[in-house]
Amino acid sequence: MPDPRFVHDTFSAIATRYVAANHLLSLGADILWRARAVQIVADWRPAELLDVATGTGDLALDISRELPETRVIGLDFCAPMLAIARKRGLTHTLQADAMHLPLSDASFDVLTIAFGLRNLPDYTAALREFRRVLRPGGHLLVLDFSLPCGIARAPYRLYLHHVMPCLAAWFTGSRLAYSYLGQSIEQFPRGDDMLNLLRLAGFACPTHLPLCGGIASIYTAEC
Repeated sequence: MPDPRFVHDTFSAIATRYVAANHLLSLGADILWRARAVQIVADWRPAELLDVATGTGDLALDISRELPETRVIGLDFCAPMLAIARKRGLTHTLQADAMHLPLSDASFDVLTIAFGLRNLPDYTAALREFRRVLRPGGHLLVLDFSLPCGIARAPYRLYLHHVMPCLAAWFTGSRLAYSYLGQSIEQFPRGDDMLNLLRLAGFACPTHLPLCGGIASIYTAEC
């Protein structure tokens, strides 16, 4: 499991170039993935939404623009990331540990986490904490990387472990952050394994939506 101090220090170091690096290294696909997530959230029509591991606020800002009547709070434990999120227009932010949310039970209609669950030290414990702050009938959405199936897996792994870290080192000055990215994707539960984790954490009706052939996935569940 990832070490929280390593994750904090690594993302703090690349905060100023994080958004641009994501667009570059995903060839813009991250924008499409978040747009699909926003469509799903819009169908739920939440009054209050918590975006955990919000980082620089990408998903939270997209949701706020699509759903202006929804109160969106972006939570992260990395102050440099949150500072950028606020500069980009995210009104409500909270610096806190996703494993120990300083929030009351049943506080939110929807909880989202994009590319963040993979970085937490205990996936099941984190999911249970997410469920705690969701209201009965509330929804969870997890957007994260996975691995494609079939013939696409080998070339994608080549890009993930060799090409991308070199590009990232040139663009952000940190090869380590993106070497870690590849390792974390390999270790992260995907498909049926993630659906089983959601059930174990007490969620109902889990679903899996592969994106771009499985390079990323959206998982949803209900309380």
